[in-house]
Amino acid sequence: MTELPDPRAARTRAKLRRALLDECAGRPLSEVNVAAVVRRAGVGRATFYLHYRDLQEVAVDACAGVVRDAVEALHAWRGAPDPASPPPALTAFCTALVPHADVYRTLLAPGGGGPLGRVLHEELRARSLAERTLAGAPQAELIASAVAATFSGVLADWLHGHIDTDPARFAEHVWLLLVTLHSAAVR
Repeated sequence: MTELPDPRAARTRAKLRRALLDECAGRPLSEVNVAAVVRRAGVGRATFYLHYRDLQEVAVDACAGVVRDAVEALHAWRGAPDPASPPPALTAFCTALVPHADVYRTLLAPGGGGPLGRVLHEELRARSLAERTLAGAPQAELIASAVAATFSGVLADWLHGHIDTDPARFAEHVWLLLVTLHSAAVR
């Protein structure tokens, strides 16, 4: 018999994630503390520690949706991809990152490292590998790794201000890079 998730625990975790993002809207994660998050969430400190080890774990959990959204946005096309036109979902994803960029910069180090970078790389690599394998594309492992590393690294650098462009233009640039990687003839 499979145990169903406790809806109360899910609601509490959602409150804590939302509270953390709200706190980070006005200041960097490094300046946020557990007391502020639990106060905003309306839960006790002990409740916080029943669900999370620390604020970084809450932040990664709060940003897990970003990883899913990124993976879906990069795969929101059918047929042959047009290198000049990114999927609208990718542009929307990049635009949606801007309001919480401070949180993402804390978790996604330049070059794509950090806890969010690791999760993003793993999820994107797995999805790309599965799709390339299913399509019988050559060098599935190599290209899936290259796509995951490129997107994670370039996204992180953009969020950290190393690439100075607006979200729509960034989506166009990164899309062209990824389509080029997918179409690369690797022997």
